[in-house]
Amino acid sequence: MAASALLLVSCGGDAEGEGDAAAEIDMEASGAGAMEDFAAGDTFVATEPVEFSLLYRDHPNYPIQDDWEFLNKLEEEHGVTLETSNAPLSDWAERRALVIGAGDAPDFIPITYPGDETQFIAGGALLPVSDYLDLMPNLTQKIEDWELEEDFASLYQEDGKFYVLPGLLEDPQHQYSFAVRGDIWDELGLEDPESFEEFADQLRQVQEAYPDMVPYSDRWSENGPLEATLNVVAPNFGTSAGWGYGDGMHYDAEADEFVYAGAMEEYRDLLAYFAGLVEEGLMDSESLTQDDDQAIQKFASGGSAVIGANDQELLTYRTSIEEVGDEDMEVRMIRVPGGPAGDMVDASRLESGMALSADVAEEEDFVALLQFLDWLYYSDEGMEFSKWGVEGETYTKSEDGSRTLAANIDMNGLNPEGEEQLNVDYGYHNGVFMLAHGSSTELVQSMLRDEVIEFRDSMDSKERLTPDPARPLDELERERASINQTQLTDQVRTATAQFILGQRDIEEWDAFVAELESSGMAEFVDLHNEAYQRAQETLDGDVVED
Repeated sequence: MAASALLLVSCGGDAEGEGDAAAEIDMEASGAGAMEDFAAGDTFVATEPVEFSLLYRDHPNYPIQDDWEFLNKLEEEHGVTLETSNAPLSDWAERRALVIGAGDAPDFIPITYPGDETQFIAGGALLPVSDYLDLMPNLTQKIEDWELEEDFASLYQEDGKFYVLPGLLEDPQHQYSFAVRGDIWDELGLEDPESFEEFADQLRQVQEAYPDMVPYSDRWSENGPLEATLNVVAPNFGTSAGWGYGDGMHYDAEADEFVYAGAMEEYRDLLAYFAGLVEEGLMDSESLTQDDDQAIQKFASGGSAVIGANDQELLTYRTSIEEVGDEDMEVRMIRVPGGPAGDMVDASRLESGMALSADVAEEEDFVALLQFLDWLYYSDEGMEFSKWGVEGETYTKSEDGSRTLAANIDMNGLNPEGEEQLNVDYGYHNGVFMLAHGSSTELVQSMLRDEVIEFRDSMDSKERLTPDPARPLDELERERASINQTQLTDQVRTATAQFILGQRDIEEWDAFVAELESSGMAEFVDLHNEAYQRAQETLDGDVVED
């Protein structure tokens, strides 16, 4: 039903709950600065100066500057001034929750992942953006052209609306895996492991050749154990973990029901694998407690041969090696191996997005705001502008469409001789203004190094998981679920570390599951399956024709 409704909007039609609010907008009251007949592909230029506010996630690697060219161009060429309320990366989630919960949210809030918004829906603080899709022609065109209807269906809440505008990817873009010491792998005649069993065997060979080195020391455990690594590994074990754990619900397609990931035998097998690495001395036990800088220092100085990575952090490792390591050390990423569940990958095409304050619907420039956001985040022109900047100034484009950064500018190591950084000094290539870099495959790859494209191509051969079906909870159900969710998640996070470190024997698994049961796991799962069945019944009984 949700997918059909999205198709109707993208075709200019209407469906119950979709576009009704947009059709009733009083342009005299809400159309200040808005363009007439704004269509997909049009450049947004406000008909009179407008100012929009946002909660800005201030990243320490590229702290916000008031004189960024990105901000100046928006004001000079598009008539848009952005007023930012800045929140540091370290305090981002807390600040976002505080301002929304207090009813002080700015006009829009980027870096909001699908699922982050659900806790605020009952209070009426967020705009049901699905009501206004026909005012966002670039977004609806991308949904249709890239066949994202099924992905969007998972965003809908029990009231038949959704409250977050996600970043979009034409194709899945895989970023995380393991970085290995390429010089050691070549010395030992090792290639990318096809399975996690083979990966463990390779670690044993490294251990034998370099007994003073811990083969594998990992990172990204500040908010939970091995959050990044468990996220990318879990699909190959048939479960969900790490950053992808969410509320713990995992869809079992064979049984056609949701189960609790932390109690699955597959989750047990995942933990048993890493526990085995620690027990054999193949993995550093400090991986679950050390901060990122410590893990990077060990890797760069030759204390370990494997570390979790993404394509940007690969450059960080190389820089660190130049500072403290051996010039003969080489680093490369390997393809994520397959596991007991197969050679799988989570292939979501929805990225971090944005939520809008419910109050914006009452503003005189509401329509202009939606047009601006639609242009900046979802049009081909806007996405290229936020990523590359201005042609002829920050980059040039050849006849074949390839882009080259200006000689004085670097980004992601594309132009290492450049003294300035595209994000640090100009404000472009900023996740806040690119919805975590969601865009067309061509644009995503336009700023990637060849080694990154090769890695992502290798990951494309893995079998893609399909998006989970929708299971929207109503307000009362969300309140009931929240009572158990936090406690269950905390228990799983604690036990995950204990099992991996050997502080708790994996043979105690049944006892651990019983502890989850005593914390209301069964009721929590039943709640979500009831919501899923209700959504399925609605879908079966509500056929919408274009």
